[in-house]
Amino acid sequence: MESRPLRYFVAVAEELNFTRAAGRLGISAPPLSRAIRQLEKDMGVVLFERSTHTVALTPAGAVLLAEARIALDALQAAERRAQRAATPEPKLILTVKADGDAGLLEPILARFASDPAAVPVAVRLCGWHEQPRLLRRGEADAALVHEPFDRSGLDSETLIAEPRVAALAATHALAARDHLALADLGLRPDEVNRFIEKSRSEGGDLAQLLTLVALGGPTPLLPASVAGRYPRPGVVYRSVPDAPPSVLAIAWPQQSRSTATAALVRVSASVADTVRESKAS
Repeated sequence: MESRPLRYFVAVAEELNFTRAAGRLGISAPPLSRAIRQLEKDMGVVLFERSTHTVALTPAGAVLLAEARIALDALQAAERRAQRAATPEPKLILTVKADGDAGLLEPILARFASDPAAVPVAVRLCGWHEQPRLLRRGEADAALVHEPFDRSGLDSETLIAEPRVAALAATHALAARDHLALADLGLRPDEVNRFIEKSRSEGGDLAQLLTLVALGGPTPLLPASVAGRYPRPGVVYRSVPDAPPSVLAIAWPQQSRSTATAALVRVSASVADTVRESKAS
């Protein structure tokens, strides 16, 4: 199967409209429609249910969409990695959400620099949940990423699990308490991930989120390390013992054969062990 029909299929599957998909691809709708029908004929399955006004994926189309995205990402990744391998000074790209490293980034980079397999590291800052996509597309070699995340095509190793704290305005009615329970925040354990995602989408980066908190806005659940690293006037942090922990992992592409990436993973695990031991002592 060639990549062009897959790109055409993904565009239609994401837009669910042949005219919009054609505009996105820079072609007209009739040849796009013919290409999709040829793809269906070649595969022997119906990918879309079409009516006068709607386009919908069939079960076969839904499966192909997931697989096609992975295949197209792999092709892009192969091209980018080959281009980077041809550069005279190789480097390793580590992607991380700003303020999302649990305080491990600097010690990891410092220890990695002395490793025999080390190469220069470029840190690429990104948004929440962008790391897996950057890894699959060959735009990064490794990522510090909070679980849960899309593991398709990736390997990972857990680095550290932190208890969570609630960030509250100093004037909040619950700020006088030493610690809180999820019930105090109107939450059940199975609602925590959705609640955290909502807080992230509302607040943007951590600085913006804490500004909203100080103004009496949301009460987010954050990794406990945030309390020590980001003291802020007007904001107090209270432990939430029954909240599920915040888990940070290092992830990398499954097909990676880079000795530098392997060394970075090893160093990251070692740094995390040191941090856990220091907290336990």
